Amino acid sequence: MAILETQELTYVYSEGSPFQKTAVDNVSLKINEGEMIGVMGHTGSGKSTLIQHFNGLLKPTSGKILLDGEDIWADKKKIRDVRFKVGLVFQYPEYQIFEETVYKDIAFGPKNMGLDDKEIKRRILETANDLGLKEELLQRSPFDLSGGQKRRVAIAGVMAMNPKVLILDEPTAGLDPAGRDKILGHIKKYHERTKNTILIVSHSMEDIAGFADRILVMNKAKLFCFDETEKVFARAEEISKIGLDVPQVTKIFLKLKEQGLDFGKDVYTMEYAKNLLLKKLSERGGV
Repeated sequence: MAILETQELTYVYSEGSPFQKTAVDNVSLKINEGEMIGVMGHTGSGKSTLIQHFNGLLKPTSGKILLDGEDIWADKKKIRDVRFKVGLVFQYPEYQIFEETVYKDIAFGPKNMGLDDKEIKRRILETANDLGLKEELLQRSPFDLSGGQKRRVAIAGVMAMNPKVLILDEPTAGLDPAGRDKILGHIKKYHERTKNTILIVSHSMEDIAGFADRILVMNKAKLFCFDETEKVFARAEEISKIGLDVPQVTKIFLKLKEQGLDFGKDVYTMEYAKNLLLKKLSERGGV
């Protein structure tokens, strides 16, 4: 069942002015409950504008956004409730930390939902555990933490509201490879526990290749494709042409194809590549 749906969604910036620009152009899509979705597109493709419609930060110029089958703009008074159900974590969320302790910072969202202290504490401890934040850190100032820890605290603040849909805009931006893998691993752990729908926006296909059920690609304000991960990667050559960088392992196998060694078009993770090579070697009696 679709938890989020757009119907012919269009958004125009500065409509009627000399600076008018269509940022999202007639996009229709359905996102199912419990899915892990990767959202991709080069700078200016429309992906960030699109996701800001999902929780009502932007109102469509035309078209609809449905949450659980209901138009989120049918009653403007209910937009606040929509933002509790669809949580959005912006890029570099650690810059929005402001409370005196980690505990209070994570508690801010749940407190605004009107939850009691017992439930707030339960959610904080549960989410902190998902994100690898030790309990002793909760009473420390978030400003005393490392950059990666601050990032996790900021993400935990939205996760603790337990939104039906969690959207993370470039959650690994600016992190080193170890920090990037750690953040992605924690997000996966949260998803396994909650089964909530998660959308991760990224410039990097390598970041989302290993966990996304489906990948949504925006290009020039339009929906370029939205399909199962392996089917999207089977179009790696097309995707490269619109300015997106496919995983290094995919590039290697495309080069092998040029040399006459065709292993297929959907090689996008190291694990899959290793197993594929071992299988080929076995077939030829090499192992």
